[in-house]
Amino acid sequence: MKTLLIKNGTVITLGSENQIIYDGAVLIKDNVIKKYGKTKEFEHITADVEVIDAKGKLIMPGFINPHMHFYSTFARGIVPKQPPAKNFQEVLEKLWWPLDNALNENDLYYSSVVPLINGIKSGTTTVFDHHESQGYQTGCMDVIEKAVTQCGVRTNLSLGISDRYNKGQEGIQENIRFIEKIQKHNKSTGDDLVTTMFALHALFTVNEDSLLTAADAAKRLNVGFHVHIGEGASDQSVNQSKYNKSVIKRMYDAGGLGEKTNAIHCIYVSDEELDIISETKTSVVHIPQSNMNNAVGVADVLRMIEKNILVGIGTDGMTPSMMDDVRVANIVHKLVKKDPRVFFCESCQLLLENNAKIANRFYKRNIGTIAEGNYADIILVDYIPPTPFNESTFLGHFLFGICEATVDTTIINGKILMKNRQLVNLDEEKIMSESRKQAADFWKRF
Repeated sequence: MKTLLIKNGTVITLGSENQIIYDGAVLIKDNVIKKYGKTKEFEHITADVEVIDAKGKLIMPGFINPHMHFYSTFARGIVPKQPPAKNFQEVLEKLWWPLDNALNENDLYYSSVVPLINGIKSGTTTVFDHHESQGYQTGCMDVIEKAVTQCGVRTNLSLGISDRYNKGQEGIQENIRFIEKIQKHNKSTGDDLVTTMFALHALFTVNEDSLLTAADAAKRLNVGFHVHIGEGASDQSVNQSKYNKSVIKRMYDAGGLGEKTNAIHCIYVSDEELDIISETKTSVVHIPQSNMNNAVGVADVLRMIEKNILVGIGTDGMTPSMMDDVRVANIVHKLVKKDPRVFFCESCQLLLENNAKIANRFYKRNIGTIAEGNYADIILVDYIPPTPFNESTFLGHFLFGICEATVDTTIINGKILMKNRQLVNLDEEKIMSESRKQAADFWKRF
């Protein structure tokens, strides 16, 4: 890869000590940030350098999405063959479970490529994908890997196992196979653009044998879990009735919690369960937009923060764009608390700081901040501030300005994937055309 110099823009480093540098520049060598500062500090660099003029643009880290479902793509515009679901359990039984049971290889490829493209266009540079395809498990992760490799997006991939169709053991073996494959590849190449973890659908669809087998395998492979926790009330009620334990207690007793585990949703969790999450340093991922769409409730994130739980924010397949959910989070917690003072800073912290802290548990180099030695995952955003713009005013600009702005350029692992709003190595029109054909075929089978 060439050396890349981005100059004449406004650098936003993010991180706990966020810096804003007017007329700033970032120097990238191979896939790493070598230096950043004022543009004048880089005037001596002239040879063998590709230069991007970022005048009128922000230079900032790409966004990180710690919970996504690529496979949900073909649900866009679908007309269910049954009456509309009236509760969350019916949403699963009438839409998502039949959908993931009908996916084939081509469905899976295009349902992965499409959100990856949309993510590149919206500045999402790292995605943790939680896959489900009960009808096609063995080998399914290779198809997703092919899609993310072609697109060049940093990803963490996992397959959610479930016993709802008696295929839990098959899912466990696919997780093991794929994790071992990626670990071997990354060790031999030194590359970690794609990483992995073990995944569970949700414990109310995972029996005790599958849970313990998965936990033993995850421990042997030194990975954690990507798992839905307490998204609906049924998750707790089923686990209490079948196992006489809360969801978190089952995970804890199986050895499935810890720094490498991401607990998604956590709406229906007790104070005692939050204490266990905190003590084990398990991460939580807040999903405000999807939770509202499914009418399941709102996680008490402020209580989690009080308990020193690391909470990030994801999209759950609703959209690859992180800007929508951070703005929804800012609003919904004000509504729940009936207090306009709450969750302004917290909503931004979840996205701009905590998502990076979660992701950095999985990569050799840090992402999510502009700092020397970090992976070069950077976006350029068209945004000219209409009011004073500095470290103390940044969050207001972010929520009510930058989130509405257009991403101009996306760089992941030092490679330009989109420049001047044009994808560099992907034919979007052709891909979307093929996707429409594949989706139409899928809808007939669904």
